[in-house]
Amino acid sequence: SPQRKLWAFSIFSPDTHLYFDAAFELFDMSKAFTKESDGDEDEDLGLPALPSGARNYMTPAGYARLRAELFGLIDDERPKVVEIVHWAASNGDRSENGDYIYGKKRLREIDRRIRFLTKRLEIAEVVDPAVHHGSDQVFFGSTVTYADALGTERTVTILGIDEADSLKGQGSWVSPIARTLLKAREGDELRLITPAGVMDIQVLQVSYPVPN
Repeated sequence: SPQRKLWAFSIFSPDTHLYFDAAFELFDMSKAFTKESDGDEDEDLGLPALPSGARNYMTPAGYARLRAELFGLIDDERPKVVEIVHWAASNGDRSENGDYIYGKKRLREIDRRIRFLTKRLEIAEVVDPAVHHGSDQVFFGSTVTYADALGTERTVTILGIDEADSLKGQGSWVSPIARTLLKAREGDELRLITPAGVMDIQVLQVSYPVPN
């Protein structure tokens, strides 16, 4: 039976004070189509750094979303691509076979993502932020509105490294803004250290999801 064996990176945005966290179990289903000696091996991507001894915190929704993606890749997309590669390989010269070359490339991408998702889910610690509903203190999973010295307001939701999307105003709990905000309360004045210098900010509002 197929063996499942579970791999991502970061860029600072001065506009949102967030880092863009990106990422990726090798699923040995058809080694013949993923490990050919064509000199194009899978490259292992570095995982986002976690503080020493820290856990990979994740919300229930984030965990469920990544788990669904993992099994979608394993049970649906990868078998389909393997079938395409198998078909393309039977059509002759592989060096000039576009379907074969693209299929091999897509398989490597899928396997990298599967490795990443498997490993990250294995070490995940699911934390429900709704338990803090009603609190004015910043913990994991909170949505925080803060203002800088000029009165410019920004809002960030503090999530896990593997689920945060900076384009949606989300930041990982190890990002500079999250580390500054964590444990603070509404009204607290803080100093945020960024690559552009030190900024004075004030916590305006803290909210959490409503418990189910």
